[in-house]
Amino acid sequence: MQQTVTSPPVRPERRWPPEASILLVLLGLALLFELLGWMFLRQSFLLNEQRLVIMILQVSVIGIIAIGVTQVIITGGIDLSSGSVVALTAMVAASLAQSTDAVHPVYPSLIDLPVVVPVAAGLAVGAAAGLLNGSLIARTSIPPFIATLGVMVSARGLAKWYTRGQPVSLLTDAYANIGSGAVPVVIFLATALIFHIALRYTRYGKFTYAIGSNPHAARVSGINVPRHLLAVYTIAGVLSGLAGIVTSARAESGQAGMGMMYELDAIAAAVIGGASLAGGVGRITGTVIGTLILGVVTSGFTFLRVDAYYQEIVKGGIIVAAVIADQYRRRARDPRAVS
Repeated sequence: MQQTVTSPPVRPERRWPPEASILLVLLGLALLFELLGWMFLRQSFLLNEQRLVIMILQVSVIGIIAIGVTQVIITGGIDLSSGSVVALTAMVAASLAQSTDAVHPVYPSLIDLPVVVPVAAGLAVGAAAGLLNGSLIARTSIPPFIATLGVMVSARGLAKWYTRGQPVSLLTDAYANIGSGAVPVVIFLATALIFHIALRYTRYGKFTYAIGSNPHAARVSGINVPRHLLAVYTIAGVLSGLAGIVTSARAESGQAGMGMMYELDAIAAAVIGGASLAGGVGRITGTVIGTLILGVVTSGFTFLRVDAYYQEIVKGGIIVAAVIADQYRRRARDPRAVS
């Protein structure tokens, strides 16, 4: 009698979430700075509550921008205008949020307005900048790098022109409350949750990933690619506007120099978090972790009393390393993806 030999059941391969490795990097960096702190300063990096709170508050604004930038990168694009839009939004919103003790530099009659007015104006400015980016890219086929570079320069110029380079201060308490306490952190986390759900569970997210993976296939499948790109870039602009509102509220002033280099930090946070510059790959949870990694690096070097220019050098190295890691990930998924 012939016996049938049954092979043992194949266990399904256990896959870690994409963010697991990034989270390990975050924990490793935190522990490294903790060890260095005890070695050289005899102080704790992780157990200082005040330092951690300041770090999270500082990266909240970058995180808000990075959430919008992540969606742009997933479509295969880039947004270099975020920092300048922050400055322009901060100037416009702050100018409409001045108290009765201030003399408005542009419109002296527009003071003591309800807080909803400067907030709405700031979001509208961000939306207009994002809509301009999306229109240039979707309607004229200008490369995203060039289109958003032009908007970056123009928005910075408009921020300086709006009050002739003068800062706007003496803001109302209601407006300043937007940037006080843990409010920026709450705004950051709420924004992250909203767009995490939108990208993972809605048609908006499916279209965004489809366009980034293969724009031609997305167009053939019935997706209105230009219209969706308009939506993605407009959302990124609105989030940059929201970051500008939070920034000016925290500083209780609007200045044309605000948001300098924020766009690069946001792109770095997205790429460190796993977003691929080739498009089609990226998650909001990874961007949140990437934002925290940047915060830990900056806070850790400050804690160790390392000069600021060394921080910039290391940050640049982290960005390059993240892009190289992305190239290896793409090659592992598809050997033909990287020549």
